[in-house]
Amino acid sequence: MSRIISKYIVCAICAVIFGWVATSCSVTKFVPEEQYLLHKVKIKTDDKALDLSLLQPYIRQQANSKWFSLFKVPLGAYSLAGADTTKWMNRTLKNLGEEPVLYDTLQAQLTRTDLLTALQNMGFMNADVDVKQRVKGKKLTLIYDLKPGIPFFIRSVDYDIKDRGIMECMGSYIKSSQYLREGRRFSINELDAERKRITQMLMDNGYYLFHKDNITFTADTLKGSKMVDLTMHILPYRLTSDAIPQEHPRYSVRNIEFVGGDDGVLHLRPSVLEENTRIERNKPFSASNLQKTYNNFGKLPAVRYTSIKFTELPDTTLLDCRIQISTNKPNSISFQPEGTNTAGDLGAAASLTYENRNIFRGSETFSVQLRGAFEAITGLEGYQNQDYEEYSLETKLVFPRFIAPFVSKGYRRKSAASSELSLSYNIQNRPEFHRRLFSAAWRYRWSDASNHTTYRIDLPDMNYIYMPWVSGTFKHDYLDSVSNRNAILRYNYEDLFVMKVGFSMTYNRGNHAFRGNIETAGNLLNSTRHLFGFKENGRGQYTLFNIAYAQYVKGDVEYTHLMRIDQHNELALHAGFGIAYPYGNSNVLPFEKRYFSGGANSVRGWSVRGLGPGAFKGNNGAIDFINQTGDMKLDLNVEWRTFLFWKINGALFVDAGNIWTLRDYEEQPNGQFRLDEFYKQIAVAYGAGFRLNFGYFILRFDLGMKAINPAYENNNEHYAILHPKFSRDFAFHFAVGLPF
Repeated sequence: MSRIISKYIVCAICAVIFGWVATSCSVTKFVPEEQYLLHKVKIKTDDKALDLSLLQPYIRQQANSKWFSLFKVPLGAYSLAGADTTKWMNRTLKNLGEEPVLYDTLQAQLTRTDLLTALQNMGFMNADVDVKQRVKGKKLTLIYDLKPGIPFFIRSVDYDIKDRGIMECMGSYIKSSQYLREGRRFSINELDAERKRITQMLMDNGYYLFHKDNITFTADTLKGSKMVDLTMHILPYRLTSDAIPQEHPRYSVRNIEFVGGDDGVLHLRPSVLEENTRIERNKPFSASNLQKTYNNFGKLPAVRYTSIKFTELPDTTLLDCRIQISTNKPNSISFQPEGTNTAGDLGAAASLTYENRNIFRGSETFSVQLRGAFEAITGLEGYQNQDYEEYSLETKLVFPRFIAPFVSKGYRRKSAASSELSLSYNIQNRPEFHRRLFSAAWRYRWSDASNHTTYRIDLPDMNYIYMPWVSGTFKHDYLDSVSNRNAILRYNYEDLFVMKVGFSMTYNRGNHAFRGNIETAGNLLNSTRHLFGFKENGRGQYTLFNIAYAQYVKGDVEYTHLMRIDQHNELALHAGFGIAYPYGNSNVLPFEKRYFSGGANSVRGWSVRGLGPGAFKGNNGAIDFINQTGDMKLDLNVEWRTFLFWKINGALFVDAGNIWTLRDYEEQPNGQFRLDEFYKQIAVAYGAGFRLNFGYFILRFDLGMKAINPAYENNNEHYAILHPKFSRDFAFHFAVGLPF
């Protein structure tokens, strides 16, 4: 397998080198006489305070794309093609490549005009833009030299508002405005943004027919001065262009009517319709509440589309609202086959899911999923069965609202929350053991669109792990053997009860993403152990129904920042940290809660669960998946992403990180976190990847190599980047989606 992968790597490297050579030699092959290849486009200025990235979108004509901002490989591939398009090779090279961009003087002048307008809109009223060309052979470098000059500032602000109702409504807004103030830089962009803000505020206070074109500005300047006297005007309302001007009408909502979709039937309960409607009777019209109503109904799984229309009552300032709700078909059944590959063991799985999206006529979603999996296990000796079977049943009931005692109807109406009840039962039969897992959870999810944040609360989440059978061979070799007794392994092959509560938050806005999670288990049970008389087992652990319960606290944070280099290149920075501590009734974390490192979303020079903890070097493949886990994790990643051709993107990455234990476990020597040693145990990897981007999903192939290995036996293995060995240092990963 590694030989096949290595051949692909060599072919990819050769393709890059070949494309680079082509780029250097023949890129002007298809450039006509008296025309130039647009080699590079630059924007420059002497004003260091000016953010040039804000002006990049105004460039109408860009040069040919580059792989990793260095090599014009697509242009090189196109240039390798011959003129005879009847030949398959020539057509293929042109389709895969990129046609040379020829310098267009008209596009350059239009770009100059756009840049000049943009600078003036930013407050640089006396700005200028020079267009310069540098020609070398048939290649042309285009430079836009920006000369913004000195910006203008606001000296005074006045308001021309003759509408008494609007003046009364805007009184507090004028006093608190942070934009129309003396001393601020004059900016047409800011004035336009202020028009939108004021229009939104007025439309939220009943001014149903108000438009931003009713707001204008007059800017007076003195000759030779950079100060502006600004006046804002609100034009009077005119029913028609030749009508008599009057005050703007302020509307209120009289009636709200709900109607069904195509079949004319409303499939939702009246209480659900009321809870999701933010428009209020006998209250002023509000554009924000109108949008919130659309958003609320749009989030309901049972709703296909929503149409809201207002009708003005003649000779009044009253509105009648008509809300039309069209629903989806409630029932659906889906079947999904899967292929599995666990450490080279191949298998297959399939799931059958039934879903009802409106089971109680309140857009509640009820689902049942049946899943079965089979995997042929190789490399095990001394066991009767040589396969792995898994069967699971999972049911969920999701309410699209906040369900809790002592919560008012008004709060439920305003909160955009969902409540979820889930029950599942999982059967795992392996040659070494049989495992059963029963789970029950009640959780809340809600989002805050204004802050681009989503939240989740698990309250509570219970898991009962039952081990009905353990192979005599496995028990003798790893659980009971005095010479090979493993406390971590033994703890994870006993019956266990986990009752946790948790809170998580996700923030995602623009190029920034943050995720935080904290959970704790066992505290409620531990606080009531004396009240209910919990008994102790032979290890001093308190038990519930003769089953020990886990007690721990765990927290994780992740941050990702994307830096746009140009249209085809992006730099992704990622950092993740997690720590968990077992205490009280537990000395070891449950296996599912322990951290592991390596794999497609971690340090990609190592296979899944192949790194750490610390400088620990695993040597027994049968149980390393237990030993190579820890209580703390650190991930640091840098990835350069670039467009290659068609739907294929490329990436270059450097990963660093590891896991550690907080306690000194005998089975994991050199795995404990120590402040004076941990930085020496940070593993580093590098590599390249390919992504097939189909829009709705991404297939990812990553080829990683070890650079610095903290678990080493000699110097060559420690600094693998200086002494690379493909069979020792290479890892291949296949995954769906980006790593971060």
